[in-house]
Amino acid sequence: MIDRRRLLAAGTLAGLGAAVGAQEAGALERVKRAGRLVVAVYQDFPPFNVQGKGIDVDLAGQLADAVGVPLSLLPFTAGENISDDLRAAVWRGHFLGWGPADVMLHVPMERPLIEAHPQVEVFGPYYRERVMLAWDRERGPAPQDAAGLRGLTIAVAGATMAGWVLAGAEGGALREGLRTGHADGVRAARSLLAGEAQAAAGLASELESTLAGQPRYEVVALPVARAPRNGWVLGCAVKRGATDLARVINQRLADLSGGPALREIFQRHGVTWRG
Repeated sequence: MIDRRRLLAAGTLAGLGAAVGAQEAGALERVKRAGRLVVAVYQDFPPFNVQGKGIDVDLAGQLADAVGVPLSLLPFTAGENISDDLRAAVWRGHFLGWGPADVMLHVPMERPLIEAHPQVEVFGPYYRERVMLAWDRERGPAPQDAAGLRGLTIAVAGATMAGWVLAGAEGGALREGLRTGHADGVRAARSLLAGEAQAAAGLASELESTLAGQPRYEVVALPVARAPRNGWVLGCAVKRGATDLARVINQRLADLSGGPALREIFQRHGVTWRG
């Protein structure tokens, strides 16, 4: 695992030096002169950032330490889509005057997204997110297929991948049992805890962090064929050409994932690290 992740990290940066823009050639030195590393993180985004605490906040501190300067968080509210977020937080700045940051966290490392945004460099895989199911062990073994969810009341945020997958499962047979009025998987899991639902669906990080310390509940793969089994990898983004800064950050992430440190960061917030 260690060797594989180090190779992945190294391969991610293999082509970063090919198109260094002149104005960004000294990004690392610019950050050091400024005396701070500005890291953009999503605001009100449990368990990654809630009022300045969370997984991405802890990770941002590690990155600032790697550069050798204090951390300056730039929390921001998600835009209409990831393109809006990358533009505001990474390569241009927001029209209201904030940004861009030196680096942004929680960027999906998906090839179509990367190819559609030549203004940024996406690198540094640090977590694999998945859509999952929170299940009450007192109901017996967790369902192995979508048919096992028939007739159950399931809490889920409607306008999410978990909501869309469940709504389309079994030819729509699960829709009647879906309770989709939740803002996210955290609220869905809280509904399960409150006895308002018999199961909950959402992101693994949302469900696990909410149900941490509750042995009655388990978080398992969502037993629906259309659910992405391997999930998606999250990483970082810098403005294209900020290669020297990206290299330092990428090395720290590789070091963290090569030992127990990254797992410990996630565990502190009740989440199982997945690489």
